[in-house]
Amino acid sequence: MAGILVAGAISTPVASADPGRSDSGRADTARSDSARGGAAEARGARIAAERAADEGIDWADCPTDWGLPKPIQCGTVTVPLDYKRPHGRQITLTVDRIGHTGTPAERQGALIYNPGGPGGSGLRFPVRVTSKNPLWVNTSKAYDFVGFDPRGVGRSTPISCVDPQEFVKAPKADPVPDSEADKRAQRKLAYEYAEGCAERSGWMLPHMTTANTARDLDVIRAALGERKLNFLGVSYGTYLGAVYAELFPGHIRRMVVDSVVNPSREKIWYQANLDQDVAFEMRWNDWKEWVAANHATYGIGATPAAVEAQWQKLRAAAKKAPLGGVVGPAELISFFQSAPYYDSSWAPVARIWSKYVAGDAQPLIDAAAPDLTDTAGNARAENGNAVYTAVECADAKWPTDWRTWDRDNTRLHKDYPFMTWANAWMNLPCSTWQSKQHQAVDVRPGKGLPGVLIVQAERDAATPVAGAYELQKRLKGSRLILEKNAGSHGVTGITNPCVNQRVDAYLLKGTLDSRDVICDPHAAPKP
Repeated sequence: MAGILVAGAISTPVASADPGRSDSGRADTARSDSARGGAAEARGARIAAERAADEGIDWADCPTDWGLPKPIQCGTVTVPLDYKRPHGRQITLTVDRIGHTGTPAERQGALIYNPGGPGGSGLRFPVRVTSKNPLWVNTSKAYDFVGFDPRGVGRSTPISCVDPQEFVKAPKADPVPDSEADKRAQRKLAYEYAEGCAERSGWMLPHMTTANTARDLDVIRAALGERKLNFLGVSYGTYLGAVYAELFPGHIRRMVVDSVVNPSREKIWYQANLDQDVAFEMRWNDWKEWVAANHATYGIGATPAAVEAQWQKLRAAAKKAPLGGVVGPAELISFFQSAPYYDSSWAPVARIWSKYVAGDAQPLIDAAAPDLTDTAGNARAENGNAVYTAVECADAKWPTDWRTWDRDNTRLHKDYPFMTWANAWMNLPCSTWQSKQHQAVDVRPGKGLPGVLIVQAERDAATPVAGAYELQKRLKGSRLILEKNAGSHGVTGITNPCVNQRVDAYLLKGTLDSRDVICDPHAAPKP
């Protein structure tokens, strides 16, 4: 699809094509890091990076039950729990890699990936090479693909807040309260969840910040022997990248941030979640229009209003009598929210819903109900939610007065009902969090930052487009690729030549367009 430049069509290099590495892996710094997050932490990060550069990584075949095929290799990097005390207690980060597929002369270093969350594992990133993903064939000729589990996640030193089997049990209470008693019950659950986090993982919670994960990322860079960082961050990974840019602007070689979290201190994280509720409603409405336009295929409703009526009917039925005894409104929202998130879910979710409307509820039950036999998967789900909560609660101050939450979410729910209360209860543990809540990082990198490539869908539900505009203002010299009239989360993972070719050009040649670019949307989902 053709890209429409806002102005001009001249491409300019933003960083040299040299691999940007030295034997020591120690980065050049354009200015002191001490003003960015505290002098003690900056000193600790330098000590940890120098230590990691000396130690390197002992690579070996990954355990067979991890599902990471050869020639992907795994290893570990040791980082301080608390960067103020770099010689104190250490935690372990699990990393993996696959070497570049091109010639030695084509190699430009390692490309490190974070998929978001917070709480997502990046260990599947090298599989894009083994599976010959066509979107990454060119980039993988030049870069080793490196994934990692951030602090608290999965194969790294993990955290937990509740027994995983209890975490997934269903049906859960309807997120939309009918009464003050319903709200009190949800508040009690949120308080107990915060207590569980403190009891099971309290020793790590004060240190579960994005700033510390950014410091960890710099230690991984050094352990890899890379003088400069090449980074791809998606969703929350964009905020990790933004914080890294603030802490280590002179350490960056190339950075792509895709589907952008608004980095404003006023947004992290309470207001960002309220903004999500509005954007999710917009994208939910987009999907209902598509379902209605394909009524001949799905038979759910011929108009968006009719589709919404079917949703309310399904919701009410599941509330009165949970489907299969386990799928109530909460489980329905968890399942259906994938449609506003990802265009790739539009047809599968509609197809399952269509079968329910036609009288077959089993596919919906199978898709939305927990599988208590999948203990490994349930552990991953619980861990992911624990890290999500821990990072967002530790990163910034949250309102502690329930009346603030009640006022804001009651008001939003009137016009944006799809996700508002479900999102509120998910984040409410932060109101009674028992460990330190920090000031959000002020992302305003100074000199030394190269041009960053920002990629964003205009109608993204999870990371509203305003975040991309805000980050671009803060990252001087950055360029934005906006996918117009599109809303799927994670644009770089979708086939759209207007986007894909520019991502390749940036990563391979350091090329940015002279102006921001507007791309037509990727192909619409087919029923």
